[in-house]
Formats: sequence, structure tokens, C-alpha cells
Amino acid sequence: MKRLCLTLLLFACSLNAQTPAPTAKPKAADAVDKMTAALKPTRILPYKKVGDTELQLHVFEPEGFKPGDSRACFLIIHGGGWTGGVPQRMYSFAAHYAKNGMVGISMQYRLHSKKTGVSVFDCVKDARSAMRYVRGHAAELGIDPQKIIVSGGSAGGHLAAATALFDNVNEEGDDLKISPTPNALVLLFPVIDTSKEGYGNEKIGERWQELSPLHHVHPGLPPTIIFHGTGDTVTPFAGAKAFHEAMLKAGNRCELDINEGGAHGYLMRSKELHDDTLQKTDVFLKSLGLLN
Repeated sequence: MKRLCLTLLLFACSLNAQTPAPTAKPKAADAVDKMTAALKPTRILPYKKVGDTELQLHVFEPEGFKPGDSRACFLIIHGGGWTGGVPQRMYSFAAHYAKNGMVGISMQYRLHSKKTGVSVFDCVKDARSAMRYVRGHAAELGIDPQKIIVSGGSAGGHLAAATALFDNVNEEGDDLKISPTPNALVLLFPVIDTSKEGYGNEKIGERWQELSPLHHVHPGLPPTIIFHGTGDTVTPFAGAKAFHEAMLKAGNRCELDINEGGAHGYLMRSKELHDDTLQKTDVFLKSLGLLN
């Protein structure tokens, strides 16, 4: 009997050793990472130099593009809490709009770091500088200066909103005669409230209210669509809801697309949700005459 039990035990162990481990679930960001892996911009060009740092625009030109064109432009800004991230992360958005006849651009900006002395104010300055560069060089970029959409995810959404909201935050040397305000905003789970109830309060410090989109809403802002999940605990949904309400109260056009239960960055984790966001954005831009 003991010999039989030992035999059965050895057999069971053998089966366990031969059974392959279950396949690990893909990382949350794999859906978008896979889409962007094969994408390459038409060209990369500098828009600003700060010290030894050259900041770049990753440009996707549409099929049939030629010098002298006057295309709409979709400028996208990556997230990462202002402290991380790369332009490649948002290539799928720039490439999508290039396929739809626009000039798609994913921009680089300085990353906030106490070690290097780069502040969130500097990140905002870069976003506004990039917008001024695109509008100021519209003719050579083949862009219609009055058809520029700025978009961004998370901290990138904050920087996108900053192009229209923070008039007193500008890089020294920028041509202030060129407006950095875009013709439309597409905000993806944005940092929209930098108070203690929102995100970024400690990173910005005492001057947080100067960089809080929620606290700078006024009439005359560009038409805006916001995508946000109710389960977002990083950039709480309450901020997006309050911003939406403030925009409407000020007489601005603003749409809020709500994903029930969606966590921070939800639309970057699923190809289905990613594509759904693009389709809804297409409808929004078509209604403004910015997408044919």
C-alpha cells in the first residue's frame, strides 16, 4: 500500500512538472504599445532649444502631402506625470489623423525633475512654444494655422489645455504675437484640477492654482471634448466633471465622454476603447469642420 501511494505521488509530481505554466496576461499598455511599435514619423524636427536640450516634433505627413498644402493639424502630447513618457507613446493618434489627411504631430517636452531644475511651469512653456512654432511655421509645415487641434493624455492633457488657458506662462524669447491657443482641444483623462483634490499639487507647489485648468475657465475657449473614466483615482473624475460644467457655464462648447468605472488611462489599455475614442473624436472634429 505504501509503495502504491508513493507511485501515485511521483506520477502526480511528474504531471505537474510537464504541465506548462499559464500564459501571463499581457501588460495593460500592450494594446497601444503594439500599435505604435511599427509606426514611424515622416520626419523629426526641432522646435526649440533650451541650453543644450533640443526639443522635437515627430511629424506624420499624410499620403499625397506636398509643399504648399494647407492641412489641418493634430498635435498630441504624451503623459507621464510631467516626469516621464516619450512622444512615441502617442504615435497611434498622430498616425491616425495623418491617415485622415491631416498633419499629425507628437511632441517632446522637458520633463519635470528637481535634480535638473525643470518645473511643471517649464513643461507648460514647452507646450505653448510648440503650438506657437507650429502656427508660426504653418506655411512650411503645410498646415492651416486656423485648423490646429491639440490633444494629450493625463499630464499631456494638462499641457494641451495649457496652450489655451495659461496666458501668463510663456517662454522668454517666444513671439507672443503668435497665439498658442488651438482651434479645438481633445483631452484624454487629463490632469484638470491641480488642487489637493486633484493631481499634481505637491509637484507644482504653492503656485498650483496658476496651473490648474479648472480654476482658469473663461468664455471664448476652444471647443473641447474630454474622455474620462469614473474609476480614475489618479486624476479624479470629479475634476473633469467640474471642468465640463464650468466650460458650459462660461458659454463654451464642451463634451464629456464618460467611461463608467474606467481607471486612469483606460483607453490606452484596450484597442477597442482606443479605437472608440478615435471614432468619437472624428465625429467631434467633423462637427467643427476640422476633419473632412
